[in-house]
Amino acid sequence: MEEKVHLLGMTIDDLKGVALRVGLPAYAAKQIADWIYKKKVTSIHEMTNLSLPKRNQLEELYDVGCMSPVDSAVSVDGTIKYLFSVNNGKFIESVFIPSKDRATLCVSSQVGCKMDCLFCMTGKQGFSANLTSNEILNQIQSIPELSQLTNLVFMGMGEPFDNTNELFKVLDILTADYGYGWSPKRITVSTIGLIKGLQRFLDESTCHLAISLHSPFPEERLALMPIEKVYPIVEVIQLIRQYDFAHQRRVSFEYIMFEGKNDSVQHAKALASLLKGISCRVNLIRYHAIPDVPLQPAELKIMELFCDTLNKKGITCTIRMSRGEDIMAACGMLSTAKSRQK
Repeated sequence: MEEKVHLLGMTIDDLKGVALRVGLPAYAAKQIADWIYKKKVTSIHEMTNLSLPKRNQLEELYDVGCMSPVDSAVSVDGTIKYLFSVNNGKFIESVFIPSKDRATLCVSSQVGCKMDCLFCMTGKQGFSANLTSNEILNQIQSIPELSQLTNLVFMGMGEPFDNTNELFKVLDILTADYGYGWSPKRITVSTIGLIKGLQRFLDESTCHLAISLHSPFPEERLALMPIEKVYPIVEVIQLIRQYDFAHQRRVSFEYIMFEGKNDSVQHAKALASLLKGISCRVNLIRYHAIPDVPLQPAELKIMELFCDTLNKKGITCTIRMSRGEDIMAACGMLSTAKSRQK
């Protein structure tokens, strides 16, 4: 029996093709989208403004494709890490992060990652597959906290701009009137600086952008992030300078701090010089030690000095509070290698 195609993750144009395939008028695509993305139904049978024969016809070929997490872990700080099974027999993780004034979901875009950053556990498990738009959206649509979400960040497993086609389908569905209807200001996409995908994002999207930077010095950044050899951070910054981030869209730079590696005042001054003139924010992130990696977290007083140095140089800087470390849900700690072995 042929495997059914999932409707969750389809754009309005995709759904028009579905409607025409079963003999429905093209406008039925909007009705189907309304059931999936606004009413959040889990079965085609619930789409009651479509005739029963057409629903039966749809069900022969399609399903909604919303699948519950297979496991979860709750942190002492309220953070929840979800484990999802994906169609290739692998697993991915996403993280729900509640706080006083917002509820953020950190979603994954790939199974594993090709980028192999020294400090990231996802990269240690290698790359298995790009997630489909269905597998990305399912992380959002299937969790119990869906109605609470205020923000979405593509900062989970994988490099979003290494999966641009599926990423852009998801961004369209999230922000379009036929879909979730979210403001782009609620969404942030993080990248280590894949310039081709970044260029497309800057031209086609008004969602917020986050750049993983981690050192202002190319040689040091290369030791942490092999991508520096292909897409130097100076070229990434040059591209960003061509766009306006002073109004609706925001750019931030993520900076994980490692003891004795990138945490000196000299680093802070070089970073301020690199970013001078860009309307941006720098988020300092405490490093979370992972096995077999010779890096240690910088001390809080060093992070505070670094932060003060940047602020005095005119670069808005904050120290991001660590969340979910006790359940391996903090920055750089997502990995499903153990889950796959079970």
